[in-house]
Amino acid sequence: MASTDVVEHRNAFQRMRLFYNEVVTEMKRVTWPDWPQVRQLSIGVIALSLFIGAVIWLMDVVLQQILVRWLPAIFGS
Repeated sequence: MASTDVVEHRNAFQRMRLFYNEVVTEMKRVTWPDWPQVRQLSIGVIALSLFIGAVIWLMDVVLQQILVRWLPAIFGS
């Protein structure tokens, strides 16, 4: 919901400085993962990517067999 406070008119440099200070304040509140969490999640992402790649490859091979070889042989093309 929008704030109803009076907006102060500031120049671009003041707005950028305020934005930077707010970003620094928020970044201090972030709970950063430790190294074992980073490693575990990275391995999970790589494994999931490989799995999805294998599923797509398998679907490609199966559809290629059906559409390129079997259908023309069935319909005599």
